[in-house]
Amino acid sequence: MLGGMQLAQSILFVHDAVRMQAFYEQLGLTVVDGDAKSGFVRLADPSGGAVLAIHYTAAIGPGGTPRLDVPTKLCFHADDVAAQRAQLVAAGVTAREIHTYGSITYCDFVDPEGNVFQLTTR
Repeated sequence: MLGGMQLAQSILFVHDAVRMQAFYEQLGLTVVDGDAKSGFVRLADPSGGAVLAIHYTAAIGPGGTPRLDVPTKLCFHADDVAAQRAQLVAAGVTAREIHTYGSITYCDFVDPEGNVFQLTTR
């Protein structure tokens, strides 16, 4: 196994970087650097956790329909998935059903451009 590497960030390619920055800020992420108006901004969990880079690309359409055929999914920790789900649904976010597998509870959602993301107790 190779050593000396650490996952630094995930990049989400989007059609409307300003709209997507606002959406992910609603989930609690804050701007680290960059500017969505220029097409690239990095957001982070205030506790110092993961970094999400939002990057504009013309290759992505405006979306909205869930993108179920992509091989990655952003996952956010929540102590109470049901309570967070209720808040997101009240804010107009598309949510799927809550599932429990052993001690793990999770629920998938769809962001404004159709990217599926998850809240999980994991």
